[in-house]
Amino acid sequence: MTPKEYIDLALRTENKTYRFAATGDVTPRIEHGVMGTVTEAAELMSTVKKSKIYGKELDRVNLVEEVGDVMWYLAILADELGVSFEDIWEKNIQKLRQRYPEGYTKDQALNRDLSKEHTVFEKDPVLKETGAKSNAEPPEKNATLF
Repeated sequence: MTPKEYIDLALRTENKTYRFAATGDVTPRIEHGVMGTVTEAAELMSTVKKSKIYGKELDRVNLVEEVGDVMWYLAILADELGVSFEDIWEKNIQKLRQRYPEGYTKDQALNRDLSKEHTVFEKDPVLKETGAKSNAEPPEKNATLF
């Protein structure tokens, strides 16, 4: 299955009837995609917590299921933003190459140049077509960065 096929098939199961309206530029689909991603990410963490804190065997089947659920919500979000998974992956790798030109270092993780990283996204013609723009704040000092 290709990423586009996945998104198309995932969207077949989306309920596009929302009981809430957009707030500014935040459409119901953006809100749904973000809320769902966070919810499913918490379920991933819960599975890991059960293993680390309670000593249960790591439920890898559940981890795979939850990753699939995260991807379903990301499909909604990508579709609403007008980008493909491939577009996102490519830009993410370009950003990481900008951040870590020779590979990961702790120093580069702690001393990021967000304005330089954002140029990767802001100059992208696909994102320009969608009207995407960034107003990201720099990360807090000593924040955990990957």
